Amino acid sequence: MANAYTSSTGNLAGTAGGAGLVQKAYDRLLDFALRSEPLIRSVADKKPTKLANPGSTVVLQLYADLSEQTTALTESTERDSVQIAAPTSVTITLAEYGNSVLVTRALELFSLADVDPAIANIIAFNLAGSIDTVAQTELRGGTNVIYGGTRTNTVTIAATDTITSANIRKAVAKLRSGLSVPRKGSMYWCGIHPEISHDLRAETGAGGWRTPHEYNSKEEIWAGEIGSYEGAYFVESARMFNDTDGASSAKVYRTILAGKEAMAEAVAEEPHVVIGPVIDQLMRFRPMGWYGVLGFKRYREAALYRILNGSSVA
Repeated sequence: MANAYTSSTGNLAGTAGGAGLVQKAYDRLLDFALRSEPLIRSVADKKPTKLANPGSTVVLQLYADLSEQTTALTESTERDSVQIAAPTSVTITLAEYGNSVLVTRALELFSLADVDPAIANIIAFNLAGSIDTVAQTELRGGTNVIYGGTRTNTVTIAATDTITSANIRKAVAKLRSGLSVPRKGSMYWCGIHPEISHDLRAETGAGGWRTPHEYNSKEEIWAGEIGSYEGAYFVESARMFNDTDGASSAKVYRTILAGKEAMAEAVAEEPHVVIGPVIDQLMRFRPMGWYGVLGFKRYREAALYRILNGSSVA
């Protein structure tokens, strides 16, 4: 008679006779989703320092300088006094932000992995990312805009309207002309999306990014880094805002250049992780989340420029 084998494709797997003994194996160490590092909130370097009282809005004020007087005084004539202009104000509206999840007792008992540390990690990242997006929504506004190519508005931007070194030079020149104070030495902060960074580094011809690196220092080329260029230091992040509002639904990217005090932040309660109380009758549901009360507002418009472009790799 033919031999009968007890194998992983027979009895052990449960395909014939008896209970299956070979089962799927699950890794108990779960990985987190790919994440981008929050960075926009760090641009908000202006904060109120002497509040008169708590409130749902915070008003920051700026003095206006006197007009220059270049006419010589007359010896026998009294100079008329001038009035100091009223301060201008910037109002920050504070709002509550937060998110939460309910962790069940059954999940803690039945889960193959230790879920509490993982949920705490997910909540903390959600806090940082959410607040960073709120900050970016404010930062990417304003009237100081440079459009890619020859475009004059967002909806006409096409994928071919890629960023150029001239766009960066112009933005830096405008910041300097507006008396914006650089953020690091003589350089301004620039937040740029990796796909826009690709186009800037791929620019060819005189005046482009690549040529001086090819003949002087190739380390940035090998590493794929922009570094410092044209009066700005660059921070690449996939968090930089983009959407499909360009010509024929082309994706439009925002590259932001900022000097000091481009944006202000007011905080009534710093966003933080919250472990809520267990209040159900059987004590099965435990809330975990985050909560904060704060607001952002562009403070010095002259210290902020954004460049709108399409991308060849969108």
